[in-house]
Amino acid sequence: MHPLDGKIRDGRHYQQVRVYYEDTDFSGIVYHASYLRFMERGRTNYLRLIGADHRALFEQAAAEAPGFAFVVRHMDITFRKPAHMDDVLDIITTPEEVRGASVTLHQQVKRGEDYEEATGMTLEEALSGAAQLARVDMVGHGP
Repeated sequence: MHPLDGKIRDGRHYQQVRVYYEDTDFSGIVYHASYLRFMERGRTNYLRLIGADHRALFEQAAAEAPGFAFVVRHMDITFRKPAHMDDVLDIITTPEEVRGASVTLHQQVKRGEDYEEATGMTLEEALSGAAQLARVDMVGHGP
């Protein structure tokens, strides 16, 4: 575990990101696609902290189930308030539903306790090499 990965507290993953110039549009406001990158960092680090090492998953899948992959099937983001350059944002990831072949996560992007910049919901599914749903072992973290 590395401090950059954030931390899990009360069943939620918390990670901070700072908004850099590259994350903004010409007016210094966070570009809408940057929120997706922030949420992806939160999702990836949440999975890392619960033991799903992505590199190990890829290597295991290549050896045991070639073509196995996680894909995003659905994503919904609501933008509430703009964030600006140099803001420090909290990315909060909460597992909503874990099923045999899918995981649904709820994410919030917040600036402090009072401001919620964006919320999102992601449905990810595991696919076998034949592009069929594949059950995921959330304990062993493999296909």
